[in-house]
Amino acid sequence: QVQLVESGGGLVQAGGSLRLSCAASGRTFNRYAMGWFRQAPGKEREFVAAIARSGGMKNYANSVKGRFTISRDNAKNTVYLQMNSLKPEDTAVYYCAADIRAMGVMTDGYEYDYWGQGTQVTVSS
Repeated sequence: QVQLVESGGGLVQAGGSLRLSCAASGRTFNRYAMGWFRQAPGKEREFVAAIARSGGMKNYANSVKGRFTISRDNAKNTVYLQMNSLKPEDTAVYYCAADIRAMGVMTDGYEYDYWGQGTQVTVSS
């Protein structure tokens, strides 16, 4: 069982920045690929970013490419999402997720096995 706890969400003005963190329990964090997803009110969950076990491979949604950066610190069992140049359309609950098969950097949420509770990000215009 893997427990994931997100933090770092909040209210920010358009153009601002936030860094989300996701802390994972257990000793095998470096075996998992990790992803970030988000869900806005009335919309379906969507992929944001993913990172391979070693951090060497990353994938981003087109909507965040060039603005968001995913990274991980396996020594701290933590994955991060640095969000710059935020836009009102980035407003959503952000979730981190763990893919224990770690076959790549998956964009489909059904490939992920464990999920955090989410952290709210609100971007005002």
